Amino acid sequence: MTNRIVYSLVVPLYNEELVINESYYRLKSVMDRTLENYEIVFINDGSSDTTRDKMEDICKKDANIKLVNFSRNFGHQAAITAGMNIALGNAIIVIDADLQDPPEAILEMTKKWRQGYNVVYGKRIKREGETFFKKFTAKSYYRLLKSMTTIDIPVDTGDFRLIDRKVCDALNSLPEKNRYIRGLVSWVGYKQTFVEFARQERFAGETKYSLKKMMKLAFDGITSFSYKPLMVAGYFGAFTGLIGAVLLISSIITSVIKSNSILNLGLILSINLIMFGIMSCFLAILGQYIGRISDEGKNRPLYIVESTISHNDLNKNEVLKGTMFSN
Repeated sequence: MTNRIVYSLVVPLYNEELVINESYYRLKSVMDRTLENYEIVFINDGSSDTTRDKMEDICKKDANIKLVNFSRNFGHQAAITAGMNIALGNAIIVIDADLQDPPEAILEMTKKWRQGYNVVYGKRIKREGETFFKKFTAKSYYRLLKSMTTIDIPVDTGDFRLIDRKVCDALNSLPEKNRYIRGLVSWVGYKQTFVEFARQERFAGETKYSLKKMMKLAFDGITSFSYKPLMVAGYFGAFTGLIGAVLLISSIITSVIKSNSILNLGLILSINLIMFGIMSCFLAILGQYIGRISDEGKNRPLYIVESTISHNDLNKNEVLKGTMFSN
């Protein structure tokens, strides 16, 4: 083996004190079986529990481990981006710490990479330990996104994947702030394939992806890769305008024939409320796009690193402190 790092694992962490030790042992076991030099980059995304303390203990024992501590919680996609910015390997593998995506699938991914594939993503054929609501909404969303975009974003996949160094460099060069990593990986292209696996129930603890966070990720995916919501709003506006004109003419004709009053307060209020609701929905869609334009214009860093810790740093009683961020 050479001194060159072949594999870099990027593992986002947010309040994973119940699972972090088991996650570390399983990841280490898998990576040792590759018989190649590797590093595991844990990104502590502003955890408020004992995740950081436990990770520092692990760093003291294992020279292959790096710990990056954010100054606060910046989100899952920012944590993945930070890991890709810092990773040194020829191949970078992104996996969550909750062990729902089995680390053992990494070995199959590395085989595909050795065969010449630049991206190997994990495709879920089964999802255990998840509610019907979660399974239904996830399945529906992935297919909706695929139908709305001009790029091929694989369905039933998450961020668990292996990417080649040149793919990682291409992703690191992209400046956008509201990042949807799995969509960006498809956008940059290169030779891609997949490995199938059954997604497991969480080893311990609860999911950190609340409904609010899932909704934001969904909007990031749609607004980053599709303008169809705006087109639908325009078409629907034209359609409702046409229907309104037809109803107005019909109402006038009916009122003239029957000698009734054209103005009907209940009808007018109902139509106004319906139209107000429709307009509010489409303004909200427009606001999503405008808000993202505003985020890009502010040019704030995607994340801020409080400290970076490794085995050697702890042995020397040193910690690299400072600010690091994605351009």
